[in-house]
Amino acid sequence: MKVLLRTDTHVDLDVPCEGPKPKCTYSQVMAAISVSLGSMIVGFASGYTAPALVKMQEDNATLTITTEDESWIVSLMPLAGLVGGIAGGPMIEHIGRRSTILGTALPFIISFLVIAFAQNVLMVKIGRALGGFCVGIASLCLPVYLGETVQPEVRGTLGLLPTALGNIGILVCYVAGKYLSWSNLAIMGACLPIPFTIGMCLIPETPRYLISKDRTSAAKKALQWLRGPDYDITSEYSEIERSHASTQKDEPRLIDLFTKGNLRPLSISVGLMFFQQLSGINAVIFYTVSIFRMAGSSVDDNLAAIIVGVVNFGSTFVATILIDRLGRKVLLYISGTTMAITLCGLAVFFYIKPSLDEELLELLGLLPLICFALFVIGFSLGFGPIPWLMMGEVLPAKVRGTAASVATAVNWSCTFLVTKTFPFLVDMAGIHGAFSLFGGMCVLSLIFVRFWVPETRGRSLEDIEKSLTGRRVRRMSSIANLKPLPFGA
Repeated sequence: MKVLLRTDTHVDLDVPCEGPKPKCTYSQVMAAISVSLGSMIVGFASGYTAPALVKMQEDNATLTITTEDESWIVSLMPLAGLVGGIAGGPMIEHIGRRSTILGTALPFIISFLVIAFAQNVLMVKIGRALGGFCVGIASLCLPVYLGETVQPEVRGTLGLLPTALGNIGILVCYVAGKYLSWSNLAIMGACLPIPFTIGMCLIPETPRYLISKDRTSAAKKALQWLRGPDYDITSEYSEIERSHASTQKDEPRLIDLFTKGNLRPLSISVGLMFFQQLSGINAVIFYTVSIFRMAGSSVDDNLAAIIVGVVNFGSTFVATILIDRLGRKVLLYISGTTMAITLCGLAVFFYIKPSLDEELLELLGLLPLICFALFVIGFSLGFGPIPWLMMGEVLPAKVRGTAASVATAVNWSCTFLVTKTFPFLVDMAGIHGAFSLFGGMCVLSLIFVRFWVPETRGRSLEDIEKSLTGRRVRRMSSIANLKPLPFGA
């Protein structure tokens, strides 16, 4: 793939076209990058606790952190993210996608500053909760904005940007955390929303939202900006209007999710989200430095965390290449198997570690790092991106927004469960017991994929929905029609 900036504001992405379709414009790339800078903040916030918690517990630290405090500092972010995701639904419908995303910038800055100047653990918890609330809003809004502005031909390519920049945010946090104190690291985090704010101020609201508010002139202007000044937007604009009208005819209710036709696709999406988080990925990301310190590895714990961050970032692109070549189920098999083997390897290492002499421990010093790197690669190949991808593929069009809200809520809830209980699980069962449990969940995920998850590669959304529900429907976007969970349903 080659990217060439031109004076006519178009970017040649070598996208195969059938008929007159717009080329991916510089405006779309700019919009995707601007929005994805929000993911970089999310990644930085997610990775913050890995280096920060260790430095908060050093002898010269100004704070006194207990195991209970540690678990809350980590888990408050996903817990508040759950609340933020619920709040973000009505917000994107009432004040708009762009305004909602832009509105997270100042609270993000405040959350990091509260942590940076914290005089006690409570202030750190408040900062993490506020940041988590913004993370929840951003996680809901970013894919909606991209789905409604980026043309389908390059949605997969530009849709990679949030994941890529999110992983860059984690990596930047790990690298900076090796050299900065926990307070200075938080100050650095407070600087990240500045370029994000500038970028969001330069892009328009989505045409679909403007049409929903009967702002037709602004909607046409926004679509023209996104597609380029020379492109005829008449046909696409009419299609957006028709799509919007069709979604307004029959609003889904929460009870509709549990009808016979919708229950299986819902269980597929919820099950994939459940096993994604019960693999222990966020325990690894949030507690990376602490785990390496427990391993007593010959590799510096902060350096090991940085290596894991680099692997996490690089494997994102490998997954993008393979997803449409090998298929979803094959990658889920590879992912689950790799994670199960590496987690069992880590469990065995930590179990026998107390009985190892220094010479043998030195010899096996690289084993935890190798297992962690392979675990992250395995996750990134399958159970990282595919649950989110298949959420848009298997959920029926009529209840897609409502069902997606439920699946996302399950994801956040499981993230909170894993991160909150991990320190106590380590205390009760040992670090080897925790990894054994996560490895066992990965084995169960393979059984779930084998007997319950369909292959969706190369199949149209109509075909997938018909095979799962028995209904035939008109094709609709898998992302652009996501809506918040309705209350009082």
